[in-house]
Amino acid sequence: MAQFIEIKTANPDSLLFYRMGDFYELFFDDAEVAARALGITLTKRGKHLGEDIPMCGVPVHAADDYLQKLISLGHRVSVCEQTEDPAEAKKRGSKSVVRRDVVRLVTPGTLTEERLLDSSANNFLSAMTRLRGGSLAGDSVYGLAWIDMSTGSFQVAETDDQRLAADLAQISPRELILPDTLLQEADLRQTAEQLGGALSPVPRAFFDSSTAADRLAHYFGVKTLDGFGTFSRAELSAAAGILAYIEKTQLGERPPLDTPTREAGAGRMLIDPATRANLELTRTLGGEKQGSLLATIDRTVTGGGSRLLSSRLAGPLINPDEISRRHDAVEFFLENEMMREGLRQTLKGAPDMARALSRIALQRGGPRDILSIAQGLTAARAVLNQTGSVSATIPAEVAAARASLDAAPHALGEELVTAIKEDPPLLKRDGGFVASGYNSDLDELRSLRDESRKVIARLQADYSEELGIRSLKIKHNNVLGWFIEAPTAQSEKLTSDPARFIHRQSMAGAMRFTTTELADLESKIASAGERAFAIETEIFERLAGEIISAGDAIKAAAQGLSILDVSAALAKLAQEDSYIRPQVDDSRAFNIVSGRHPVVERALRTSGGESFVANDADLGPEEEEQTGRIWLITGPNMAGKSTFLRQNALIAVLAQMGSFVPAASAHIGVVDRLFSRVGAADDLARGRSTFMVEMVETAAILNQSGDRSLVILDEIGRGTATFDGLSIAWATIEHLHEINKSRALFATHYHELTALSQKLDRLSNATVQVKEWKGEVVFLHEIVPGAADRSYGIQVAKLAGLPSSVVERSKAVLSQLEEQDRRSPAESLIDELPLFAALTPTPSAATDSGEPDLLAQELDTIDPDDMTPREALEALYRLKAARSNRDQI
Repeated sequence: MAQFIEIKTANPDSLLFYRMGDFYELFFDDAEVAARALGITLTKRGKHLGEDIPMCGVPVHAADDYLQKLISLGHRVSVCEQTEDPAEAKKRGSKSVVRRDVVRLVTPGTLTEERLLDSSANNFLSAMTRLRGGSLAGDSVYGLAWIDMSTGSFQVAETDDQRLAADLAQISPRELILPDTLLQEADLRQTAEQLGGALSPVPRAFFDSSTAADRLAHYFGVKTLDGFGTFSRAELSAAAGILAYIEKTQLGERPPLDTPTREAGAGRMLIDPATRANLELTRTLGGEKQGSLLATIDRTVTGGGSRLLSSRLAGPLINPDEISRRHDAVEFFLENEMMREGLRQTLKGAPDMARALSRIALQRGGPRDILSIAQGLTAARAVLNQTGSVSATIPAEVAAARASLDAAPHALGEELVTAIKEDPPLLKRDGGFVASGYNSDLDELRSLRDESRKVIARLQADYSEELGIRSLKIKHNNVLGWFIEAPTAQSEKLTSDPARFIHRQSMAGAMRFTTTELADLESKIASAGERAFAIETEIFERLAGEIISAGDAIKAAAQGLSILDVSAALAKLAQEDSYIRPQVDDSRAFNIVSGRHPVVERALRTSGGESFVANDADLGPEEEEQTGRIWLITGPNMAGKSTFLRQNALIAVLAQMGSFVPAASAHIGVVDRLFSRVGAADDLARGRSTFMVEMVETAAILNQSGDRSLVILDEIGRGTATFDGLSIAWATIEHLHEINKSRALFATHYHELTALSQKLDRLSNATVQVKEWKGEVVFLHEIVPGAADRSYGIQVAKLAGLPSSVVERSKAVLSQLEEQDRRSPAESLIDELPLFAALTPTPSAATDSGEPDLLAQELDTIDPDDMTPREALEALYRLKAARSNRDQI
């Protein structure tokens, strides 16, 4: 316990897995926390300061499952192993404690075990730091670094206040490291917590920019970073911080990281966290992958391919040439179907080489990881041959992938195939993983070991026949080794010859003996087994060393397989779901013909075969204009306005990530920033109502979007009073039109807004068609020019099952309100309000200026015989307010 307390004191911020034999034990508070989290029994062991010591434990062989649960709950775990043989400890005295030490700190971002990782998703560990001043605009610049230890990828970037949340959302780290001082700032803490991953504050010294370059150079064994490229101070600071954290958690073990690559944030479409959530790109609003865009389009057959597809979807490109390269690769596989299907069949058998390589380099690998490298290199050779068999010109992206496969260490792959048997054990300590015929000395020792077991069986038969004891057995355990066991009632013949049959142990119903002959045989068996295991271990270490030496080429080959997998998978998607190649260029165009929502279309098809109604969208500028247009979309609930908005945003994302799109044709001028304000949600933990969240997201759009942006807005202003909401929506449209000049889709139930098309030349009205049939509403889901004359909300309420009395009363109230509205048409607003850009205070005309008296006009609209007492009282208040306003003027 003294040893445990000493080690725990050095690791106070994590649960301590303390190795004792075949169990990891936890004590004191750690035991209580782990027992609750894991649902295991809490026991006790001895006393400390007069009180029982709480204890719980998990078996070593099942530790990964328990680790996964603890990590998913946000805990960190220190793994404490025995660092010496118990036999050595006994030499220091019978009560000497075996030396132990923490060999690894397990955190969400440092996992490498296959069972703890999602094969289809990256497991990013990210670091964020802030420096005052920098190459980007603004007072502060942020450095970001992110690493996937399971594959070795290492990237850095510089960002600013406006892009920070979007860039972090694109990375989506499982664990974020940041200086503890930053976590004390409320805004930055909220940004970090919004990611949903674990937060790991560390001392500011981890990010010391003055020594950052030296730290990186030392880690990669170089004198200067010049060969890696040019990095800003912020990027170097973040990279140094993440390496310091890795060295701390891995306790000296260095994962095989790629050299850092600078990720230009300006080279990716900016998608803020709210937009990612609204569009459900990689996760639904409920946090599930199923039902997301990623799940809908994923046809990859390898773990690496699935991770690459997810990465591309998270960060669509904005360079038309790079986008075209990806489209070329998809088109190549679309046109060569037979080759594509053969390739996909081969890739299905390709293990995850990148993650296997990382485990081997960290000395956490086993025989199965070596076999994964062998099978992966075999698949690389097969894919190389398959993709070279076509006569068509090979596109640049496919050619680059083939070059990496060609440079793979194929000779090493062949040796690994012959060295490791087909179904090896998980751990090298289990032995028996080297294939027969690979090493003659090993084969000879195995033969001796296996033949000796047959000799033991013959010896048992001889003793049984000689002594006339049919139940005599020769057995083995770890305490006695090999021994002869006979029932106590029949053991007289053995005890009568003590010189030959040496007594070892007495049991309740049996006695155990040994002989010189058996002892000699045991020695030979033990020697053969130990020598065979030593040879296997030596072979494993040699092969692991060769794999690590060829690590860069193996990683490149793994990346090449992933690229081909993604391109072939997107071609498969395009063929199955009738996707077409979009035209993406530097214009401001956005012309989608017969566009479809990929997720909704798939759901309709799988649920009952219902077809999706395709719609056009043309937000591009007129020929003489330089900026895009705004579509103002009206129509009833459930008619498909939100689906139409989302599908156009998803088409833009798919096109720029390098995929074909669900449409008859698509011409898209590069979208540099995508903004979406769709749906209603609150954020009570941060003190924000539904309407406040809506306004915060709208503010971000109006403050950040530009003429290359695509904006989709749904029901702005619906969360507050009618006139407040209408006013906000009105001003928002004018701002988008006059200031942001963005291409935008704006859905609303405020029909008054359709009058803006008379003043805003780039605003067009569109509506969703519906038909009424025998008092029922039929949704056609077609977007056509024009404006809706009503919302059909009562019909939708009836479909939802509202009581008939409520529906009928709603109709009566609506009729009365519409009659009142006809007396003072809302369209007159457009004549009374000047354009947003030209808004200036204008004095109201007094009654004596010759203009009509406002009070008289109001009185003319009142019919006392058609008013309820409440309506009369409200009219009186309006008249009094109008009189007061006139007097002030």
